[in-house]
Amino acid sequence: MSVPPLSITNPSNFRDLAENVRSVPLRPHLLFRSDHLGALDAHDARQIQDLGIRRVLDFRGVHERTSAACRVSGVEVHSLAIEPTIVQVLAELTEAGHRLGEADVAHHMEDTYRGFVRESAGRFAQFFELLLAAAEPTVFHCTAGKDRTGVAAAFLLHALGATRDEILRDYLLTNDRLKPPTVVWRGLEPHVARVLWGVRPQFLQAAFDAIDADWGGLDAFLERRLGVGPTQRRRLRDLYTAP
Repeated sequence: MSVPPLSITNPSNFRDLAENVRSVPLRPHLLFRSDHLGALDAHDARQIQDLGIRRVLDFRGVHERTSAACRVSGVEVHSLAIEPTIVQVLAELTEAGHRLGEADVAHHMEDTYRGFVRESAGRFAQFFELLLAAAEPTVFHCTAGKDRTGVAAAFLLHALGATRDEILRDYLLTNDRLKPPTVVWRGLEPHVARVLWGVRPQFLQAAFDAIDADWGGLDAFLERRLGVGPTQRRRLRDLYTAP
C-alpha cells in the first residue's frame, strides 16, 4: 500500500502510521501520531482539519496541556495524562549541581520507559478503549510525540500485527522528524540535550524488558493489563486495517 507523505511541518513529528508500515494493511489517514497541537500555524491547522480529524488523544500532563491547548477546532480532545517525570528528575539533578552526561540522561530515559509500563498502564488501557469504540480519524500525541506517544504507537502496532522491526522503525523516525528546541535545556550541554530530544532503541527496549519481566511478554501484558485480548485485537484490525 502506497500512502503519499504529508507535508505538515509544525508539528514536525506529525505522521500517518500507515506511511511506514507494510506488514499489515493499515487504512491511511485514520491513525496519526504527533507532537503537541498547541503551536500550529494556520496553514498546518487547516491541513490537519482537512484530514477529517475528529478525535485527539492527549498524553500530556496537566501543565503541558493547559499551557498549549489544542489548536485544531472541531475535534474531541481526550486527556490521558501521563506526567513527564523525566523533566522533573533531570531538573532536580541539575539544580543540585550534578553535571549530567549522555549516559546519565540515557539511564533516566530507560527508567522513564519502565515507568510507563509499571505506573501508567491505565492510561494506555484508556487509549485502547477509545480506539475500540469507533474508527474515527484520530491523532494521539504528547509534547514531543516521541516517548509516551512512541510507547502507545508500539503497543498499537503490535496489537494490529506489525512486526517488531517495523515498530522500531516507526519509533526511530522521530530522530528524522522532530525539531528539537533551539534553547539548550536547563544547562545541559548540547550533545547531552540531544539524548533527551531523541529516541534510542534501548529506551523502547527498556519498556519491553519490563513487560517481559512482569508479565511474561507483550501479548500477555496487552490482554491482562490493558484489556486487549484476541477479541479486541480482531476488532482493532476490523476497524483500522483494509480488508
